[in-house]
Amino acid sequence: MIWENVLLAINELATVKTAMLMVLGVACGLIAGAIPGFTIAMAIVLTLPFTFGMDAAQGLATMVSVYIGGLSGGLMAGILTGIPGTPSSVATTFDGFPMARNGQPGLALGIGVWSSFCGGIISAILLMTLAPQLARIGLEFQPWDYFALVMFALTITASLAGDHLVKGLIAGALGLLVATIGEDDINGVARFNFGSDALLQGFDFIAVLIGLFAFSQLLSDVQDRETATKSLAETKSVRIKIEHGKAVLVLMKRWTNVIRSALIGVFTGILPGAGGSVANILAYDQAKKASKNPEQFGTGTPDGIIAPETSNNATEGGSLMTMMALGIPGDVVTAVMLGALLIHDVIPSPSFIRDEPQLAYAIFIAFFLANFIMLALQSFTLKIFVLVTKVRMYMLASVILAYTAIGVFSLNNVQFDLWTLFWFGIVGFTMRQLGFPLAPMIIGVVLGRNAELNLSRAFAVTTDLTPFFTRPWSLFFIILGLFSTFFPLYQKQRGKRPWTLVYPSLLSICLSVPMFMMGGAVRPVLGALLVALGAYFLIQHHREGWKLDPRASEAHELQAE
Repeated sequence: MIWENVLLAINELATVKTAMLMVLGVACGLIAGAIPGFTIAMAIVLTLPFTFGMDAAQGLATMVSVYIGGLSGGLMAGILTGIPGTPSSVATTFDGFPMARNGQPGLALGIGVWSSFCGGIISAILLMTLAPQLARIGLEFQPWDYFALVMFALTITASLAGDHLVKGLIAGALGLLVATIGEDDINGVARFNFGSDALLQGFDFIAVLIGLFAFSQLLSDVQDRETATKSLAETKSVRIKIEHGKAVLVLMKRWTNVIRSALIGVFTGILPGAGGSVANILAYDQAKKASKNPEQFGTGTPDGIIAPETSNNATEGGSLMTMMALGIPGDVVTAVMLGALLIHDVIPSPSFIRDEPQLAYAIFIAFFLANFIMLALQSFTLKIFVLVTKVRMYMLASVILAYTAIGVFSLNNVQFDLWTLFWFGIVGFTMRQLGFPLAPMIIGVVLGRNAELNLSRAFAVTTDLTPFFTRPWSLFFIILGLFSTFFPLYQKQRGKRPWTLVYPSLLSICLSVPMFMMGGAVRPVLGALLVALGAYFLIQHHREGWKLDPRASEAHELQAE
């Protein structure tokens, strides 16, 4: 029965018109994703009217193609100019841009392209096999759980701050402060607007993002006259060719990072409202924590590109699971797709895959094929886009600034957004000069509003704090957040201090508690496995006499001296 539905779906998509529409959709998505300020959601909304005359499968295949292209297009601008084309490619700039600046734009782009492809393919496989089961997890999440998830994500600021922990925390707090300016989303109360109607609307996230990343970087590039007259290809030994072979080898050596990041992306996509902007940051943080050389993150390490690009492309598979199995849009894009289904008198529900198998499998296959089209098209478009490295800095800065200003203004047609871009560019430039990391501030801005919104929703239900600890998912993320806060210290002292021997076991045992609380058949078994894993590590250390790593201890003593 499944294969019959698959064949019928393939037959429906295997037309010249559908193939051309999917290719065009991916190409438009790549362009939209590469333009800072032109969001993927905007591209999908513009695509929707063109699908009215198509059948449901053809229209959704086109929209899925635009989305896949948009998710991948953001890496081009992020890696080559340091400007994330979309919010879901913010973390890609942390290592992608430094690698390009170090003379390896071809390798950085190759890693980004193949990471996006792998994330999309893994997500497509999970979408086709686990959609009904995984989508139900999204129904379990309530405001308390979302708030705990966001707070866990905010602990990433400690990891991204590196050796400048205090400066990183200050930057993160500043980002949270920026997110609170404007009208309260729940109660409509004005905060920190000082009587200004412009500030009452708050700062547009895209304008803040581009100001902090793009404008501040442009100011840094042209502050020195000699550097301003050179191109990136002149300042470094740059290889313009996209290094596909080398990029594939890099991913094969780091396959655990690819799979872990894809799973993070799928899981985050399942949660309504989380999306790629959360997934790419979470994946980047987990990659850094799992790395043996976390100090290399932020300097151009391949793992720093693999994690965010794999996760943000895997997010869409999770979002589609929630939309198709439950009729709940996971983000703005899937909300538009849901509207497209309703226009064609198709109502997503838990029985959608059973009632509309041909359409469901058509979406699955279109999602799968769109990733291959993206890989082929992006390989071609990158060869053109990489020529940016030959343009002189002052010319590039002028064009990018005008380009981003137009993009920011076109979002809302509000002049205040241009001032937002300008002032946050100054703030970002000043922070760079004073040694403050920008990444924690960006994370504060990205996640601050989600945290406040879900906290307000939770307190609207009850002011009692106990649900944060009695709800299994909330407790799960609170435990992860606490351990995540101390993880940078654990990484520095691993093998040098006795408490570091207990840390992994304690984390495993603590995480088993919410797993047991969830009930059911599978999750308590997972909890039991976590307890067994923690006990195994403790027994091993006990048998070894709680021995520390002699090399790590000697290195620590030398540092102390």
